[in-house]
Amino acid sequence: MANSCLIRLFDQSERLNILLPMTTAPDLNHFLHDKQPLWNSLAIGYAVGGYALGIWLILDANVWLNGLGVLLLTHSLVISAYLSHEFMHGTIFDSLSANARGGNLMLFLNGGCYGRFQELMKMHIAHHVNRVDYYRFDLAAFLQALPPPLRWILLGLEWLYFPALAFLLRLRAILAPFFSPERRDERLRVVLLLSGRGLLFGLLTYLTPKALLLYFLSYIGMIHLLRFLDAFQHTYEVFPVGATLPKRDHAHEQANTFSNLLSKRHQWLNLLFLNFGYHNAHHELMKCPWYSLPELDQALYQGGEVQYVTLPQLLGNYHRFRLARIFNGQGQAVDPQGNLQLETFYGGIEVSFLVVPA
Repeated sequence: MANSCLIRLFDQSERLNILLPMTTAPDLNHFLHDKQPLWNSLAIGYAVGGYALGIWLILDANVWLNGLGVLLLTHSLVISAYLSHEFMHGTIFDSLSANARGGNLMLFLNGGCYGRFQELMKMHIAHHVNRVDYYRFDLAAFLQALPPPLRWILLGLEWLYFPALAFLLRLRAILAPFFSPERRDERLRVVLLLSGRGLLFGLLTYLTPKALLLYFLSYIGMIHLLRFLDAFQHTYEVFPVGATLPKRDHAHEQANTFSNLLSKRHQWLNLLFLNFGYHNAHHELMKCPWYSLPELDQALYQGGEVQYVTLPQLLGNYHRFRLARIFNGQGQAVDPQGNLQLETFYGGIEVSFLVVPA
């Protein structure tokens, strides 16, 4: 299924005439075949090298170097996540097997390795194909069914910016092979991964317990940064896995997708998130590599569309609706007149491409 989805989605040239009120559409072959191995090498080198250097810095006795290490480790984890995303779309290497190997390496760094790369890729590609988001575990219903004291503990942690629900879903994904018959064949793999990563974290603790705490702080930072970007990129409907889905067209996809850039004026700043904020362009041509997305965005859009919302505009919403979005859904970002209305743009929660719904 994943391979057929990839083939369907990589040929999107016919969609440009729907989107663009232009006489000449941009040359898609330029974006599909303009390979820049140096850019990819730099990104992969930064993710792996920054991760290693970050670990070394948090092991140091100097508190200032520890702080620098937390920042570097957090950002390296974020870049590894967005490289995982690139590997899922097959934009780094030409072969699926090479992309899978690269994706598994990045997933091992950022802790998304407990779900199989192919499964994560399949779920993410389905998000593009069907223009919806998915869940197997109804988070809001689960919270409502909990005894009130436990529910308020989880919500209180979220209110305090501790991503308790993110860790809950990651724990479910890790344990899924032990309670889901369809994933029983993954048990040995998960046990080996847990043992290997456990030994590495044990070594980190042995060298200095402070380093484990700092690593945990970096990981929380990664979760928040990924949450922040993921939250405001769609106002899609959310359906359980396996449900009968409504047909959604290209116009619906673009109208419910948002480009949450760090900066429209200073495009280089968006490299801090591997240009992931150019999300309308990404959905228009998902095979476009991360380094070409700004150019594709300029070719596709005029720049004043309502779908552009910068991350500084959304900081208040990320804070204000950190609990409301759990129960109220993503909300509406555009009013009936086609104007941006941030007051009802709650954002999504736990729609990460690093976690297989369990």
